[in-house]
Amino acid sequence: MNKKIKQCLHSTDNSWTPFILRLTLGLVLFPHAAQKLFGWFDGPGLQGEIDYMTSHVNLPMFLVVSAIAVECLGTFFILFGFLTRLTSIAIFFLFIGMIVVDHAAHGFFMNWFGKMPAGAEGFEYHLLVLGICLALILQGGGRYSLDKLWGSKS
Repeated sequence: MNKKIKQCLHSTDNSWTPFILRLTLGLVLFPHAAQKLFGWFDGPGLQGEIDYMTSHVNLPMFLVVSAIAVECLGTFFILFGFLTRLTSIAIFFLFIGMIVVDHAAHGFFMNWFGKMPAGAEGFEYHLLVLGICLALILQGGGRYSLDKLWGSKS
């Protein structure tokens, strides 16, 4: 891999802030990824998620597979600080897509009081993810990241 590209992808410092943001994002995304992949936490499982995204959201299969891969693999990449900037960009655009395609129609707020139908949620959670992704794009993986281990600038 070109040295400049490697430096760009892995550069970070030894800061605690991106470490805390990575753990927060990864730990929040993990249950959602587990719902999609394995059906844990009352989730639909992989086939249920594919069915929902192709029939209800009307996405083509290549976008469905891409979205599931970004969310599920991205969760682990973020937790371990591997390609943090690139993964954060992918998650950022995934969540922009979620807002535009599905959640914006339900307004800002989550369905805290059950006034909307099951599964109808606003986009406030998504904005938090976007903010964390932007910080990680700017700072990289920080302390205890594979990015730091494999090619950082101290």
